[in-house]
Amino acid sequence: MLDQQTLEKLTQMRLSAMGQEYRRQLESSDKNALSFEERFAMIADAEWINRQNSRLKRLLNQAKLRIQDACLEDLDFEPRRNLDRGTVARLADMAWLYESRNLIITGASGTGKTYLACAFGNAACRKGFKTRYYRVNRLLNDLKIGQGDGSYNKIIKELKKTDLLILDDWGMALLDPVSSRDLLEVVEDRYGYRSTIISAQLPVSKWHELFEDSTVADAILDRLVHNAYRFELKGPTKRKIEQKGGKKENE
Repeated sequence: MLDQQTLEKLTQMRLSAMGQEYRRQLESSDKNALSFEERFAMIADAEWINRQNSRLKRLLNQAKLRIQDACLEDLDFEPRRNLDRGTVARLADMAWLYESRNLIITGASGTGKTYLACAFGNAACRKGFKTRYYRVNRLLNDLKIGQGDGSYNKIIKELKKTDLLILDDWGMALLDPVSSRDLLEVVEDRYGYRSTIISAQLPVSKWHELFEDSTVADAILDRLVHNAYRFELKGPTKRKIEQKGGKKENE
C-alpha cells in the first residue's frame, strides 16, 4: 500500500522516470543486493537521464534543422574537401558559443555546407544551446510578413534569445534596402551576445556586392566576419558521390 502511494505521488509530481525505476526495483528479485544509497542513486539517475533526453528532443524540434541527423562524428575528411579535422575537433565542444564567435562555411553547391552547419547545430543542441535554422530568404520573408501582421518584434526578440542562429543559403539573391535593414536588425541585436553560422556559395570577398546599401553592408559584415571561424569547402559535389554509393553527407 505504501509503495503504491509513493508511486502515485511521484506521478503527481511529474517524476515519471523515477516512478518507473522505483517500480522496476520493487519487482526485481535482487533488489536487496543493493544498498539504499545505490538504489536511490539509480532512481535519481533515471529521472535525470529522462529529463536530459526530453530537453534534447525539445531543442532539436525547436532548431528545425534542415538535416536533423547531421552529426560531426560522421563528417567526411577526405583531403580534397579542405575540411580540417583538427579545427572541427576544436570547435566540436561548442565553447566558442560562450565567446559569441561566428562560423562561416563557404563552398560550391553540393560540397556539404548545409550538412556541416546542421552538424554543428546538432552538437549545440546536445550541449543544451537553443538553436534555430533558417534559410536566409525564408527568414527575410517571415520578417516582411511580421511587419504587416505585428509579429516582427516577436521574431526579433526570439532570435535575440537564440544561442546559435544558422543562416543557410546566404547570398542567393541581392538584398534590397528593406531586407538589408531587417537583416541588420537581427545581426545588431545578436552581436557580442550570440553566435551565428552562415553557409554560402559566394566567397566572403563577394558578400559586399549583395547589398544595395553599402553602409548597411559594412555594418552587417563587420559584425559577422571579423570574429568568425571559417571553413572553405572544396572538392567534387557530395551529391554525385552519394549517387555512386559513397558516404551520405550532402546539402
